[in-house]
Parts: sequence; structure tokens; C-alpha cells
Amino acid sequence: MDKYQAVLQELIKASGIEGATLVSLDGLPIASVLPPDTEEDKVAAMSAAILSLGERVVEELQKGNLEQITIKGNHGYIVITGIGQDAVLTTLAGENAKLGLIYIEIKKAQQQLKELI
Repeated sequence: MDKYQAVLQELIKASGIEGATLVSLDGLPIASVLPPDTEEDKVAAMSAAILSLGERVVEELQKGNLEQITIKGNHGYIVITGIGQDAVLTTLAGENAKLGLIYIEIKKAQQQLKELI
């Protein structure tokens, strides 16, 4: 298990999320711990695209710097977080997830990943 994978595993263990992936800004997977039927390459490409779009929206509407994007579906959540200027962290959570706890654990993982990248 590499250093990024270890951080993702700890995030999953601490927050109870279903999966996490670390992606480069150009949409290439760096490390992932995802559910078995999840296509890592698709998640990676979509994550980078969504983060980029979110950054443009926040800038255009003059809302400062983008911190995080949370997407809610009827079966759960996707939380997309920038890792400095180098990567994107995407987490998948079930519909009964405790978002407060997840946000706290994502913040911890974000700091660890920033130091490693």
C-alpha cells in the first residue's frame, strides 16, 4: 500500500464513507479505494472536471476560493475537495452519512495529502 492509499484507507475507516479517490488535476487517478463496480478512470475524469467548473463558478460569482463541492443524490453523497493546486480528493458516502463527521475527516486527510504531494 502506498502513502496515498494509506491516507485514503484511514479516511474511510474514520468517517465510514464508501470510497475515496485521489486524482490529478488533469483527471488521472493517483490512488483509489473505491467500491468494486466503480470505474476509477471515469470517477477521476469527472472529479477533475467538476472541480474545475466549480472553481470557475466561484470566481465568476466572486465568492472567494472554492473549498469543496458536495453533490447529493437520492442514494448518497459525493464530496469533491481540492488538494492544494495539485490534486482532487473525491469521496463517496451513503445516504445516511454523517456529513459533519465526513467534512472533519476530509479536512484531516486534505492536510496529510498536501504534505505528501
